[in-house]
Amino acid sequence: MKNKGMKTTSLEALTDKFIGKKGTPKRDAFEYELTLELIGEAIKQARKERNLTQEQLGELVGVKKSQISKIENSLTDARFETILKVFRALNAKINFNVELLNQNINLT
Repeated sequence: MKNKGMKTTSLEALTDKFIGKKGTPKRDAFEYELTLELIGEAIKQARKERNLTQEQLGELVGVKKSQISKIENSLTDARFETILKVFRALNAKINFNVELLNQNINLT
């Protein structure tokens, strides 16, 4: 059964339309917040898979429970060093993808 008259649109096109094109301040802020949320969710899932409380993870990392909560809920701009310590404490493998001048650089 065909959907006559229905137009499909890519997620990228919708994001451009409603958030703004890449490189605009609004889009940059949106992508930054999204990245924080993804990192926080990854930490939360890994912590739960290892049956750790926020307090226990905080002790392993050397920060307070409240800091772990803020990271998991995207309420803080945690230092990169702290994020790395959290993933190390969770024994999690970290991969980064950096795009520079139309080049992809994968750091594993």
